[in-house]
Amino acid sequence: MGWSLFNRKKTQSFDDRAARTASGGESLPVQDTRAAIEELSKVVQNDPEAVEIYLALGSLYRSQGEIERAIQIRNSLIVRPGLDREFKARAWFELGRDFRRAGFLDRAEKAFQEARSLGQDPVSIHREMARLTAERGDYEKAAESYGQLDLPLPQAHYLVRFAKDRFAEGNVSQGNRSLRHAIRAYPGAIEAWLEQLTQAFKAGSAAKVADILGQAMAQVAPELRFVLFEGLLTALNQAAKARESSFGEETEWSKSCSEEKLVKALLPVIETQEPDVLLLYYGGLLQLRIDDLDNARSWFEKALMLKSDFWLARLELFELSRADQTLTPFFKEQLSFFLDRARNVRRFFCRNCGLKRDQIFFNCPRCRSWHSISFRTDITE
Repeated sequence: MGWSLFNRKKTQSFDDRAARTASGGESLPVQDTRAAIEELSKVVQNDPEAVEIYLALGSLYRSQGEIERAIQIRNSLIVRPGLDREFKARAWFELGRDFRRAGFLDRAEKAFQEARSLGQDPVSIHREMARLTAERGDYEKAAESYGQLDLPLPQAHYLVRFAKDRFAEGNVSQGNRSLRHAIRAYPGAIEAWLEQLTQAFKAGSAAKVADILGQAMAQVAPELRFVLFEGLLTALNQAAKARESSFGEETEWSKSCSEEKLVKALLPVIETQEPDVLLLYYGGLLQLRIDDLDNARSWFEKALMLKSDFWLARLELFELSRADQTLTPFFKEQLSFFLDRARNVRRFFCRNCGLKRDQIFFNCPRCRSWHSISFRTDITE
């Protein structure tokens, strides 16, 4: 079986990355950005009329977080006498993106309107306005805008955000409709399937959770399926914490099914899948939740048979065997220290830009790529 879930991104040239940054794509690494800023600044000093360089320099400042300097560059272009209409439109457009990055959403909208009036590409304007709408928290309208742009993945994402708001208000039927709409728009919407799983768990139906999981496994990209299990474990932790602190009062997790029922319903679903290192790992974690230590150990060992250097599976096996070891108090203390540190290593990263996180994400906070999350099965990744 040829699983290749964690392919490394091919090395790209500096020019390619700089071009994407200037056009609004991924950010350059910090060291490359600073070097580019220095080089472009020198060129601009020698040729102040180089508008393209001005625009690129402003985008590099923005990617570096120097928003004020980026805005100064756009304004200097906008007020320049005799500037070509096309360049002025682009300057207004980039100014709008600068304002949005700075959190000045009203100013950003006005800048985009100016860019539109000067002939800036309407699709790019529409995309930026959709993002503005999302940042304002109007998720329903944002989803509609992305649907008009024929971008089903962000459309589905914001339908899920809208559904979560409805669930929080107690409007379960509207929330469920929005989730179904999200899956119709983009069947591989991992966030939509995860929210359905969470809601079924909250409702107390282990069988429904298992049924939804089976459907999700058939639709979600194989390299993203681990997100379902990570999300479920998070829900289990939240439910357990709510039970401990509720003092008998009703909470949103009060009707959730027991962990034992849930785990026994989920494991057969996992067993129907082709052997996969992460599915085996999460299956082992689920069995640890119900103190089925022998089976948990077996699943972690199977995970290592598929990938011998999977450090987290080795960590769990080591933890399971610790009680059988005779250790001095000093050694136990040092070992606990290093195990705790190992558990805090950020497990997730963006396949596109390499950003590391200890929590799941659907849209990379750095490069804004969708569904680029991956699991660090190799600690050196």
